[in-house]
Amino acid sequence: MAANRRNARAQRGFTLIEMLIVVGIVGLLAAVALPNYSDYIQRSKIVEATSALADMRVRMEQWYLDNRTYIGGCANAKTYALKNVKHFTISCPTETATTYKIKADGIKAEGMDKFSYSLTVDPGVGVGDIKATEGVPTGWSKASDCWTTRKDGTCG
Repeated sequence: MAANRRNARAQRGFTLIEMLIVVGIVGLLAAVALPNYSDYIQRSKIVEATSALADMRVRMEQWYLDNRTYIGGCANAKTYALKNVKHFTISCPTETATTYKIKADGIKAEGMDKFSYSLTVDPGVGVGDIKATEGVPTGWSKASDCWTTRKDGTCG
């Protein structure tokens, strides 16, 4: 009867070493998976900026067709194009009669503070769209002639 009590006691739960092994494995998996997941989330938010810039471009061209100038087009385009933009602020630092520049800057509170993209359209110099990445977080490579959408600097 005493042997049965010892066996019953020995089979109740986990030993400390088993628990430490499990905690170590979970910690290792979290250390590998969490940074990759964070990069994935940031990449998914970048689509918002590039889509907003493309939408703003179309609306600026519509404004030009109606008014023969880009001046005033940014304010008009923002009322329509920015309804679903949450992680970036959109601005027009350059807006003349014949050219414009639209910029998307990441919002720090949304985890996108280092990201900055721009779209410049200047038909007068013979170049249509100039897509540029003006800022990326530390550890990301930056492409010079397109919108960087991945950590390695490739374009989308």
